[in-house]
Amino acid sequence: MRIIPAIDIIDGKCVRLTKGNYATKKIYNEKPLEIAKEFEANGIQYLHLVDLDGAKSGQIVNYKILEQISENTNLKIDFGGGLKTNADLEIAFNSGASQITGGSIAVKNPDLFQEWISKYGSKIILGADVDNEKIAISGWQETSDLDLLPFIKKYQNFGIETIICTDISKDGMLEGPSFSLYEKIVAAFPDINLIASGGVSSFEELPKLQLLGCEGVIIGKAIYEGKISLKQLQNFIINKI
Repeated sequence: MRIIPAIDIIDGKCVRLTKGNYATKKIYNEKPLEIAKEFEANGIQYLHLVDLDGAKSGQIVNYKILEQISENTNLKIDFGGGLKTNADLEIAFNSGASQITGGSIAVKNPDLFQEWISKYGSKIILGADVDNEKIAISGWQETSDLDLLPFIKKYQNFGIETIICTDISKDGMLEGPSFSLYEKIVAAFPDINLIASGGVSSFEELPKLQLLGCEGVIIGKAIYEGKISLKQLQNFIINKI
């Protein structure tokens, strides 16, 4: 199971929100590159970088941060937030993204998102963020009437290989991830790479997610609040647990 720390960006700074509420913003570092370098120094190879300004405004905003991290580390970066057009996608890839995550666009412009899947294949990740198993969009400011499992099935039929599923009710709460939700997804879609996101609060939860069949796990606030150390993650990665 891949360990994927998260860096969320507002105004060029590393922040975390609670349940996606922008009013709960807490700044952890004004220089995201410093955090990315620290991750890399501890054996981490992957990064989930989210442009929260972009998610809210509907267009890519913080691509310079992506560029800075990609030019100064070897991290494989999956980038999301506000990618709505071919121009946004081009900026993200040109700025160093290894993969991009599309959530809102998969709801609001499915034809274009299908084109991206056809053209870029595994470089495209489906962002399936849910509130009571209903898909949420626009930086979680809106909840759609789309149910999670049919939503995933639709895009599996179009060739999506990887999904990131965040249970918004768990995100930033440090109360543990949504194990039952991920179990349901893995059972329904055994051939899809599931990346769990939201609520991770302790190191002990990681082997449980691995046993469930998650291909990766995104960890945010638990790292920043010292609930999980980078040394623990390094040991997990090199199988010294």
